[in-house]
Amino acid sequence: MQGLYTTGIRLYVLLIRLAAFFHPKAKLWWRGRKNWSQNLSQALASKRKSGQMTIWLHSASLGEFEQGRPLIEAVKSQHPEVFILLTFFSPSGYEIRKNYAGADLVCYLPPDLRRNARQFLGIVQPQLAVFVKYEFWYNFLQELQREKIPVWLIAALFRPQQPFFQSWGAWYFNVLKGFDHFFVQNQESADLLKKYGIQQYTLAGDPRIDRVLQIAAEGKQFPTIEAFKKDASILMAGSTWTPDEAALAQLWSDPKQYAGWKLIIAPHEIESAHLEQIEQKFPGQCVRFSRFQPERHQHLSVLIIDNIGMLSALYRYAEIAYIGGGLGSGIHNTLEPMAFGLPVIFGPKYQKFTEAVATVELGGAFVVHSAAELIKIFDQLKAPAFTSKASSAVQTYLQQNQGATAKIMQRLEQYLYP
Repeated sequence: MQGLYTTGIRLYVLLIRLAAFFHPKAKLWWRGRKNWSQNLSQALASKRKSGQMTIWLHSASLGEFEQGRPLIEAVKSQHPEVFILLTFFSPSGYEIRKNYAGADLVCYLPPDLRRNARQFLGIVQPQLAVFVKYEFWYNFLQELQREKIPVWLIAALFRPQQPFFQSWGAWYFNVLKGFDHFFVQNQESADLLKKYGIQQYTLAGDPRIDRVLQIAAEGKQFPTIEAFKKDASILMAGSTWTPDEAALAQLWSDPKQYAGWKLIIAPHEIESAHLEQIEQKFPGQCVRFSRFQPERHQHLSVLIIDNIGMLSALYRYAEIAYIGGGLGSGIHNTLEPMAFGLPVIFGPKYQKFTEAVATVELGGAFVVHSAAELIKIFDQLKAPAFTSKASSAVQTYLQQNQGATAKIMQRLEQYLYP
């Protein structure tokens, strides 16, 4: 099985290399790992002091980074003497956070081959490795074990359907044995680990909750958004895809349905062609954020966010949030709007997200399968009493599930200073 895994990794790298000739993200993936060992050695030599304690934190992409970020910042706040190396698998994470000031060094993780893992650990020599959520890199875990370097998995989520827990999944289950400790998000994950004989876990919750509450408390302001909003109520649609935008366009096709309301759309992809498609769905109604001028565009009811990085703070201007992806392969971040106490609407592909499942059950989130259902629930949420009840459910969930970072830090303190 290990041979098949390694062959699969090599094949994946080969396909990425071929795709790099015509696909921008593949090109970034390949170029970012070119001469990785030399670049990493030089960067550490210039940035890290001799003998400085090093924690290596790895996240797949931007979403996982946000789960690890509260831990990074807690470590830096309480132990500035610790050197933090942050690695990414995906360009969508690295390119946006490559200059992140919370880490001492940010780079790509090399492909999970034994030689790479051995070389990487020989260069970095971390005292602790922390992986986020779904990162199960077999060769890196094997080498970490061989070097007796503790490795933790934070924000971990497990479900019975995963390969680890199948009758044919013995090899996958052995991957879990490479971790020294799991910080799981929910009771189901804890129960699964216990059922299969893994005792080294802590029911910590999701560190993203700490992060989104921090963002909400910062109260970042955007004059352009304030000028667009003025006295209107806002439906904030975040991380949308084409099916989401089609449903929103139907909602916005009748002015009577949105009287007194304005719509802000922050699409998941902001390529020019996609932005033009959105504009075509809202003829005469919309303007891009980068082009908005209050004196010319105040009468318009739809604002399209054509940049990356603002979304998490924009929810403070909204009364209701719509989260994209649920009409396709899966929803995006629901915790960001929840941090502002917003009722949340999304499509039916949400079951893999603990917070979404829980908030639906509590009555703070609402599932729609079509534009007709979106119109119906939006009409209900326009009633203040209905919205207030949903908002209370959202706030209850957050209050009951915050504090994951503190639980992880408590164990980290014991490790750093036994």
